[in-house]
Formats: sequence, C-alpha cells, structure tokens
Amino acid sequence: MNYLLWAVLALVAYTLVAPLMSIATNGDASIPSNVATLLGNGILVAITLGVVSYTGENPTQYLTHPKAGFVYAAGACLGIGILAYYKALSQGPVSVVSPIFAMFLVTSSIVGILVLDEPASARKLAGIALAGVSVYLVSTG
Repeated sequence: MNYLLWAVLALVAYTLVAPLMSIATNGDASIPSNVATLLGNGILVAITLGVVSYTGENPTQYLTHPKAGFVYAAGACLGIGILAYYKALSQGPVSVVSPIFAMFLVTSSIVGILVLDEPASARKLAGIALAGVSVYLVSTG
C-alpha cells in the first residue's frame, strides 16, 4: 500500500474520532473528556504494541537514540493537543471544533516551510491562506 492509501485510511478513521468522542462526552451519562482521552488512547497504545510486536521492532533500543528527545517532545505535544481537543469536543459543536483543530495541518505546513526549509510555492501558500479562510467560514457560521 503506498502513502496515498495510508493517508486515505487515516482520513476515514480519523473522520469518526470527533463525532464518536462528542457523543461519548456530551449529554446524559457522559464520560469526562480526560477519561475518554485515557480510554481512547489506551486503545491506541494497545494497537501500536500489537503492530510493533508483529513487525518485530524493538522499541527499547530507541529510548536513548540521539533523536529520541524529538519523539518525547512530540509525545508531550500530542498529549496536550488531544486532551485539549477532547475537552473542546465535550463543550462545543464538532462542526466548529474539528475545523479549528484541523488547522494543525496548515500550521504544521508553515513550520515545515519556516523551520525545516521545505519549499514554499505560490500554490502552497494560496492553499494555506484558503484553508484559513475556510476554517473561519465554517467556525463562525
């Protein structure tokens, strides 16, 4: 499977996260967003352990890898981001929260351009601007 198929699989799976978490954390007999984060990400950890085990990869050899600090920092950012995202879903509509959260795709692109020296074309910059406009239109109307 090439990267585009993986990307589509990620899109389909991640499309369901916000609505399912919104249902779980709102209304009668709701689950607190922090608990929902723990339970949902516990499933993520279990699945990832299964994949790592199946592929025979040894994660312990990477605990002190020279680039491990980047992984740890990314993990901290992921934890903060997901906790905040699920909290927002427990308090606001999916149709507003998800587009704002999804702007991480745009801001990550900007970081890639500014910090990682990735190429910036007029088309890419226009896409970034249009994504910002689209989130504004979706989240305010």
